[in-house]
Amino acid sequence: MVVITIVNRIWFLLSHKSFLWILLFVNLLGTVYGYDWYMWQLEITEPKFWIFVPDSPTASLFFTLAIIGWLLNRNFKLIEALAFITLVKYGLWAVVMNLLTLLETGSIGWVGWMLVGSHFAMAVQAFLYSPLYRFGFGHIVIAAIWTLHNDVIDYVFGQMPIYHDLMKHMQQIGYFTFWLSIGCILLAFILWRKREKRATVIA
Repeated sequence: MVVITIVNRIWFLLSHKSFLWILLFVNLLGTVYGYDWYMWQLEITEPKFWIFVPDSPTASLFFTLAIIGWLLNRNFKLIEALAFITLVKYGLWAVVMNLLTLLETGSIGWVGWMLVGSHFAMAVQAFLYSPLYRFGFGHIVIAAIWTLHNDVIDYVFGQMPIYHDLMKHMQQIGYFTFWLSIGCILLAFILWRKREKRATVIA
């Protein structure tokens, strides 16, 4: 009972509109910072690929839009599906890439560790706010197509985020990224199925 009470209090705080406003501001700042981070790569990228290059900031943009929906007492269901899948995917992906860079070079500096912490937080918040998601199977399918298509653009057309020290491992990283995408899509499906089962039991 004590644990349940603590969990309920934590969720009350996390889901309170005052906290959601703070979360909105933090994610908006992170999104702007992320797009600025990718400006140098966008400058050397063909315009037709621009939308596929800044993966992490686009994921946090999806989540920012989802928060706006919650603040308006609405659910932007497709945006929620895109936010969950891409936040978990690119949050974990960036953590792994920075740790691989650490193994490759022996150091990633404070910026690298900042990226590890902030991207891990992206994945965590995707799970923390899963009770607010209302996306359905169709939304997951569309988000899955977007996510896998992005992988094709990244690793077939060579538009992946550039980690200079890891470029020689791009084939292996592409393989890892594909299965990470599949795993995140399956997680979204599991969340949806659990919600459907709870709704059936309550009904």
